[in-house]
Amino acid sequence: MAEKKIAEKKTSKPAVKRKGKKKVSPECNVYIQASYNNTIVTITEPNGDVVSWSSAGSSGFKGSRKSTPYAAQVAAENAVEKAKPVGIEKVNVFVKGVGSGREQAIRGLNSSGLHIITITDVTPISHNGCRQKKQRRN
Repeated sequence: MAEKKIAEKKTSKPAVKRKGKKKVSPECNVYIQASYNNTIVTITEPNGDVVSWSSAGSSGFKGSRKSTPYAAQVAAENAVEKAKPVGIEKVNVFVKGVGSGREQAIRGLNSSGLHIITITDVTPISHNGCRQKKQRRN
């Protein structure tokens, strides 16, 4: 009796179809978020769907090395490398933040072979909202 139940449970499941790499429009958006501690690069379609992303931390940098301009450049190159197979050629770049990797991340995008159409700074600027951090003493 137990053998019949086991035999009934072992039914074959339908084969799962694997999704292939989806082609996206050749013009996409790149968002660079440069903080004091890390730089995050996200490549999205025009409607907002994420194609690929990378950060200085995910590129292998740890600790204070994540905040260097070189780490931002490597993160940008890694994000482009992941997104190249889907057919990205031209990008609009949106930069947010005041970190040291802002310009270097843009140079990394340019050196990876992408054609940069526009560069827009979308750093939020407060109108005397929250109290600023105290200044560092030397």
